[in-house]
Amino acid sequence: MKSDLLLQTYGADSSGMVCGFLFSSNRAGRSIDADEVAEWLQAHDAHGPAKEGSEFLWLHFNLAHSASERWMRAQLELPETFFDALREGSHSTRIEHADGALRAVVNDVMFNLEFTPSEIATLWIYANQRIIVTARLKPLRSVDRLRASVREGEVFRSPAELLVHLMHDQADLLVQIVRRTSADVDRIEDRFLSQRPTQNRIDLGAMRRMLTRLQRMLAPEPGAIFRLLARPPRWLHAEDVQDLRESTEEFSVVLSDVAGLIERVRLLQEEIISRLEEQNNRTLFTLTLVTVLAMPINIVAGFFGMNVGGIPLAENRHGFWVMVLLVAGFTGLAGWWAFRRRKER
Repeated sequence: MKSDLLLQTYGADSSGMVCGFLFSSNRAGRSIDADEVAEWLQAHDAHGPAKEGSEFLWLHFNLAHSASERWMRAQLELPETFFDALREGSHSTRIEHADGALRAVVNDVMFNLEFTPSEIATLWIYANQRIIVTARLKPLRSVDRLRASVREGEVFRSPAELLVHLMHDQADLLVQIVRRTSADVDRIEDRFLSQRPTQNRIDLGAMRRMLTRLQRMLAPEPGAIFRLLARPPRWLHAEDVQDLRESTEEFSVVLSDVAGLIERVRLLQEEIISRLEEQNNRTLFTLTLVTVLAMPINIVAGFFGMNVGGIPLAENRHGFWVMVLLVAGFTGLAGWWAFRRRKER
């Protein structure tokens, strides 16, 4: 519990800002702190039109920090609809264009050191010509990859290109998840086809639930962006529109691969269940056969075990062997009947 809390608040300063970068179209992003951001905002109009080659900001906030929302309200002058989205219970993926800016709610895989994509967290985004603000409650893996790219010196010409890069990171991450899950399914399928015993039904169920959740949470994203591209903001460059379209198509292909993998896992689960049912049926038939074969001797033993007079063959010195032959005959007849019924089925 303590390690999870440290991971969620890691890197945030007193304002709740995890990282901040200042970009221009001809140089890599430079890391800045909250005080430098405030100075830049005083000197520039963050909501005004951007000139060719002008600077822009990327600010990433940790909403688990109590000061983050308060600092954003005081310094960034974001619309109230953005803060309303932060408090909404619905985290469904959507991208909206309003008042010359983009507001988005996207879902992504949580960042953890073991790369287990079992949990999904939400990222809230506000972007215009001069600033892009991202906020999250829990660390996200694609955002961490975007930060790494910025620190490695990658150049971005606009906030829209930064958003496109984030989508590419999402798609790449989803590809990795599909590849790793597909390899695990291959291993389970090989064990199943080689007739070796497998205890991976629980793993298959977990994979299917994880993939289904990823598909449900991420599937609306391509459609939301396609609707945005039908009427894009005026400040989006033609290159940004094209990059968004290409990244969306790439994301759609990956989601199609996820759907195919879910279907493959489902079929493998059905095959394993079918084999287990067949084994159970054979076991039940064996038990039934043993019961049927034991029934004649049990009946005869029951009759001859009664403490009453008039028991047949009691005085016959060959009575034991007569009863053995009688029981063997009835047992053979019962076995023949049981095997005949099995062949008829």
